[in-house]
Amino acid sequence: MTDRTLAALGLAEAPREHPLRYPGAWPRESGLLDGDRLLPLEVLVHPDRTPVVAIGSNGCPGQLRHKMAEFGIASPVPMVKAEVTGLDIGVSAHVSRMGYVSASPVAAPGTVRELFVLWLDAEQLAVIDASEGVPLPAGNYRRAWLPAPEVRIALADGTVLPGAYAYVNRHGVLHDGTGVPRRHPGQRALISGLLATSARLRELFGSTPEEFCARARGDRLLCALGTGLLAEEGWVTACGLERYVRADAGRPEAGPAGGDASAPRRSGRRAGAPRSAPGRPG
Repeated sequence: MTDRTLAALGLAEAPREHPLRYPGAWPRESGLLDGDRLLPLEVLVHPDRTPVVAIGSNGCPGQLRHKMAEFGIASPVPMVKAEVTGLDIGVSAHVSRMGYVSASPVAAPGTVRELFVLWLDAEQLAVIDASEGVPLPAGNYRRAWLPAPEVRIALADGTVLPGAYAYVNRHGVLHDGTGVPRRHPGQRALISGLLATSARLRELFGSTPEEFCARARGDRLLCALGTGLLAEEGWVTACGLERYVRADAGRPEAGPAGGDASAPRRSGRRAGAPRSAPGRPG
């Protein structure tokens, strides 16, 4: 019998515990995240849930498990691999208190990427919203509905979704020097390049990626100063998705896939667990 634990699959590590390994390991195929296991997933579309495109560490089962466990949420999460056209993985123009510079979606007409769609129930959606700062007036991200055909999301069974949510950074994204949003090159390469370019950034965060992560981790004021410095250095541009951000995206709603995005509750029960896990074989 195949060992489906995250540890056995090499998916257990959470980037919030290892910032330089952000965004963490993604699965090779679709699966059902059920506690510390990633089970086979046969059903790819879950109409009673809300589809969210994972751009950064939300595609890492170890990070997702960590986020859900923080609020006592134990219900399974379907993670569906998709071919997404019209999006690319850019660099958020903020320094995260997790100790890294995270990813953010950018508009990229014609670009095709393999990404994961998370199908979230109401409580799971509230947890991810909270982790991205959606409910906060000055939170780092806003949840935006990306409609087809501007963003095409095709699943392995031939289904093309009418759209899905993604988290758009309210600070903007970093550009490549020409004003075009840059691709996220991986945490170590990104931080090394930023530090090499800016003496002011080195004054705040040190001269190595390790120092950067250690100083940024958990220091709200320092991260705010770093975020401001990214803009002052002239490195920030729009992501091209701002028009899709809805002013009420962080409030309770009945979304395209249903569900009330109310605030997450901390509890020890299997909060929101369905009578039968979606897509679980048998």
